[in-house]
Amino acid sequence: MAVSVLLVDDEPLVRAGLRAVLEAQHDIHVVGEASDGAAVIPLVRQLAPDVIAMDVRMPLMDGIEATRAVLRAVTRPPKILVVTTFENDEYVYEALRAGADGFLLKRARPAEIVHAVRLVAEGESLLFPAAVRQLAAEYGTSKARAAMERAALTDRESAVLRLMARGLSNAEIAAELVVGAETVKTHVSAVLAKLGARDRTQAVIAAYESGFVSPG
Repeated sequence: MAVSVLLVDDEPLVRAGLRAVLEAQHDIHVVGEASDGAAVIPLVRQLAPDVIAMDVRMPLMDGIEATRAVLRAVTRPPKILVVTTFENDEYVYEALRAGADGFLLKRARPAEIVHAVRLVAEGESLLFPAAVRQLAAEYGTSKARAAMERAALTDRESAVLRLMARGLSNAEIAAELVVGAETVKTHVSAVLAKLGARDRTQAVIAAYESGFVSPG
């Protein structure tokens, strides 16, 4: 099945470049474009994309608000890949906190762009670079630490969360822990439930903000 992608960026050249890179792949299809976050929800409802590649800074509605809006308005929302110029941009971190699933630099090589879209579409591993990990650690709060303590993760769940924070997929975690893939899925689901996290990205943000894992 091809991965369908909606491009959202106020720069036509950026959209054209992303379209050219993605549509050169047999398993990725760009189904639409928008120049601002304010246009996203109608397009998502009309086109039902698997992934939104969304600029974080746009004039009317930025990627942070657009992410929140999509997650509020759509029952089964697409994966959201934040596209930005600067990797240490606090806007990117806020977009991830708002519910975005991954992160991509506009200067990324074509192979990296394609990999990012496929990875986010699969939903079993993370695009969470070192600069964003550092931001998450800096945003750490006593509230985040208390929430992690209340989660009372088991030793195995803790190990799974640490491997998730390294960006490992379920298959890679299974190999690391020498357990079955279904067992890993069960542990991941338990971690998300205990942390009250919507997805892996939110769980990993909680891990860094609480100091459960460090960016080093």
